Order: sequence, then structure tokens, then C-alpha cells
Amino acid sequence: MARFLAAAALLASPAAAYVAPGSGMPQRPSALPASSAAAQPMLFDFEEPAAEAQPTGAFGVLAAGFGVGAVLGWLNSHKQQVAGVAAAATVAMAPVAANAWVNYEGLEFLGGSDRVDINNANIQAYRQFPGMFPTAAAVICTHGPYDNVGDIFNIPNVDPKLTAIMKKYEKNYVCFPANPAYFIDRVNNGMYR
Repeated sequence: MARFLAAAALLASPAAAYVAPGSGMPQRPSALPASSAAAQPMLFDFEEPAAEAQPTGAFGVLAAGFGVGAVLGWLNSHKQQVAGVAAAATVAMAPVAANAWVNYEGLEFLGGSDRVDINNANIQAYRQFPGMFPTAAAVICTHGPYDNVGDIFNIPNVDPKLTAIMKKYEKNYVCFPANPAYFIDRVNNGMYR
């Protein structure tokens, strides 16, 4: 019985640590000291997607797994006790569904049309405009996020020739709010031809 309890404790400790992070981890930027929070402004305000139904909590799944294991563990056979621990581990490790962000409104402007979203498009999307790739496109992609298309002409220390090239294609730019899923991959999205 002591071995069974030890096995149950060993199974529960990593799952509990994964589900309930330590108190030393800041949950929001406001948990940082005031000096560092002011020095590094947040680019995005992440919002939790609205849940349609309450998902089963991980502790509930864990408790159900150990309940099944305990019921099977009451049986006298050593093999059945091992099966109980295995069943508890299987249920405890079952994945829980996660909400996904889909249907970005400007998906067509990430490189699939003749217009490009300056906040979210990857540097490769500018290849369709002669003279833009790589230098002028890199200037746009390494700065931002932008509030409107005109903001790209206010980037400091840009060569006037690059500004003229960017101005040439101004009608081909759109400016949607920066989406964290795309903004982070603007310079290098890891896709190589």
C-alpha cells in the first residue's frame, strides 16, 4: 500500500506543478516593478477568448483519474493495483481542449493579394513590389506597430531613396491593428524556400 501511495504522489506532483504555477511568476505586466514597466511598454493587450462552456478543470480530471485508480486499487491482486495506477496516470495525462484564435480579418493582406498589411505581414510579402525587398521592407517590418499607413514615412534615419520607394507603393498598404500571432513573425517566420 505504501508503494501505491508513493506512486500516486509521484504522479500527482508534476501534474499539480504544471496546473498550479508557483506564486513567483508574474501574471500581468503590472506585477513588474514600476521602473521596468515604464521602460518597456506593452505592445498588445491580450484578451481571453470568451468561453462558450466551462471546460473541465485539470484538477477535476486528475481527481477522476485517481478515483478510478483507487477503485481498482481496492482489489487484492497486485496486477490490478498496477492497472489502477496506470489508469490514473492515463486519465491524469489526458489533454484538455484549448481555445484557438481563428479568422484574422486581414488574412488576405498577409501576402496573398496586391495589398499588404504593414503591421502584420511578413517581410516576404513585399517581394511583389520591385525595389521593396529586402531593404525597404526591412525598414517597415522592424519598426511599428503603426497606427496608420502614414506612420511608415516618419521612421527616423531612413534614406530618402528608400522613402521614395515606400511612397511609390503607398496605395498598396493597409494598416490593421497588430495581431500578436503575426506581428512577432514579421521579420523571420521560419519558412524558407
